[in-house]
Amino acid sequence: MGAQTANINTKVMTWEELLRLRERWRQQGKTVVWTNGCFDLLHVGHARNLQAGRRLGDVLVVGLNSDDSVRRLKGAGRPIIPAGERAELLAALECVDAVVVFDELTPEVSLARLQPEVHCKGEDYAPPHGKPFPEGPVVESYGGRIAFLPLVPSISTTALMERIHAAAGKGSPENPRS
Repeated sequence: MGAQTANINTKVMTWEELLRLRERWRQQGKTVVWTNGCFDLLHVGHARNLQAGRRLGDVLVVGLNSDDSVRRLKGAGRPIIPAGERAELLAALECVDAVVVFDELTPEVSLARLQPEVHCKGEDYAPPHGKPFPEGPVVESYGGRIAFLPLVPSISTTALMERIHAAAGKGSPENPRS
């Protein structure tokens, strides 16, 4: 079991609770790993990346985009699942030690507050040809490191939503049939 062995409800926490725990983990010399995302429809790619992230340290903290930030990132039809339920699903995973919701579009503020030793990103962000990510300088500023995790080919929430729409005979979410 992870650093926190309490029930699911205590794994979903406020920033104040998380920062108190962070101080305890720091005193215990634990390596804190952070990853973040929308986690709108939990799929095997999420599960594999969360497990891979957990193996990089003693504690895995998942930053979860709020409903408002998901809407701003993904569009008016998202999220499919509200933040409270997404957080509960993540907290139910054994590899996850803590879940915290954040309102910003990107995690710079969260990373500056928590200062995890390891920040995980998908390998689609890996240099030299990866997508840009604004939080890199924040992680470097406090001495953290960035780990790039492998992606599961053809697995994403968008692809899953397209499969669901096709199975329902409604086309893609962007171009539903009337």
